[in-house]
Amino acid sequence: MQRFSKFLLLPCSYPIKIVPILVGGLSSENEAMYGKLLAKYMDDPRNFFSVSSDFCHWGFRFNYMHYDKIHGPVHKSIEALDRMGMDIIQTGDPDSFKCYLDQFGNTICGRHPISVFLHMLRTCSTNISIGFVRYEQSSQCKTTKDSSVSYASAVAKVDGGKMRHVAS
Repeated sequence: MQRFSKFLLLPCSYPIKIVPILVGGLSSENEAMYGKLLAKYMDDPRNFFSVSSDFCHWGFRFNYMHYDKIHGPVHKSIEALDRMGMDIIQTGDPDSFKCYLDQFGNTICGRHPISVFLHMLRTCSTNISIGFVRYEQSSQCKTTKDSSVSYASAVAKVDGGKMRHVAS
């Protein structure tokens, strides 16, 4: 997000308005309500949305240590868990994303803004697709004594069109 934000501050020939929206802890009902309220802005091609979130916060200090040995080392299990969430986000289905979070408890700190965004996509009339472009971990956990934070970047674009919305 910070890398992209610097481009918003470059001089340009037209005024740019930035409207920050802070999304805290919301119920599923409120995520849907805000998504519905904001959807009309998604349909306006003059608008751009940036949704920011880390992904899995794994380790004792984060009180989250989901580990599925089928994936091998701890860091591969974390990646598999994150990629499962990323695949669901790419479907644009907020209900499936909620089920994933309920089932695995993944500590995605921006789960509420992501859910609002998914509800916006569900409600707006513009056909928008999401694709993840990068995934990283702060460290590769090898044992349960290690900790890590995951980062994923995605681009959402109007189907058949140019990039318009970014999630990271």
